[in-house]
Amino acid sequence: MWLFRRPGPSGFSQYSTAEQVTDGIDASGLTAIVTGGSSGIGRETARVLALRGANVVMGVRNMAAGKQVQESIVTEIPTAKVKAMELDLNSMESVRKFASDFNSTGQSLNLLINNAGIMMTPFMLSKDKIELQFATNHLGHFLLTHLLLDNMKKTARKSKKEGRIVNVSSEAHRITYPEGIRFDKINNEKEYSKYQAYGQSKLANILHANELTRQLKEEGAEITANSLHPGVISTNLFRHIFTPPSFAEGFVSKLSSCVMKNVEQGAATTCYVALHPDVKGVSGEYFSDSNLAKTTEMGKDMDLAKRLWEFSSNLIK
Repeated sequence: MWLFRRPGPSGFSQYSTAEQVTDGIDASGLTAIVTGGSSGIGRETARVLALRGANVVMGVRNMAAGKQVQESIVTEIPTAKVKAMELDLNSMESVRKFASDFNSTGQSLNLLINNAGIMMTPFMLSKDKIELQFATNHLGHFLLTHLLLDNMKKTARKSKKEGRIVNVSSEAHRITYPEGIRFDKINNEKEYSKYQAYGQSKLANILHANELTRQLKEEGAEITANSLHPGVISTNLFRHIFTPPSFAEGFVSKLSSCVMKNVEQGAATTCYVALHPDVKGVSGEYFSDSNLAKTTEMGKDMDLAKRLWEFSSNLIK
């Protein structure tokens, strides 16, 4: 039963926290970008990476909230090196500006944590007229990774340290459309399902990491790319699931304290995949509860991954 799952081969379980899975790890000298760093597991990921000595840049949509988190982390950890930069993943213009601004600082980049996301929203289009969940959860991160990859390759060569790209996916990737990715119906409002559209975007996160792994291995680049399920976490991502508010929403809220992870546990797998030495050289894998896990057949479909890559590349041109 999920509630009583024991630690896996890594020695960690769903109860492990981000601090516990990174205990004793020295991340000084590493620079990390964490998208969605102003709230939820993104905030905790940024805090723990900073606690371990990394130089952390938080990509945030709300700069006021980002500055507050930045100040909060520095207050708690006076030695922390953390900075908020504006990033709106549903706007390719914003993604391009963020990447350009970061690269122009001359900073190296070791870790890219593609964490930010929205969940089960009503049908909406992004600023670039693409279905919002696909645009924000996948395409924005696809473009961001593309724009920062040369920096990461250069950093890995120069520092002799492995770079790591971490895509925060979800077990919801199992609940996608029958064809997996609706290449020909990405903006089809009539057949839109907010649940399956979310699953589609999370499947895309996995496929992106897998195809990126194939390309990086082919190039011989010292960079890994993995995806993960952070767990079911009670955060503001759930605000669109029950519309209008219902008894079910109240029930889930009560249930969350019993079966859902807290934010400290929710950020654990991200921090484990980003920093733990046991993950060195591991790429194209899917993790859950800080252990290797299994995805679906679609999640392992390299032809689907390649087609998604080509589709996404055309959209960001």
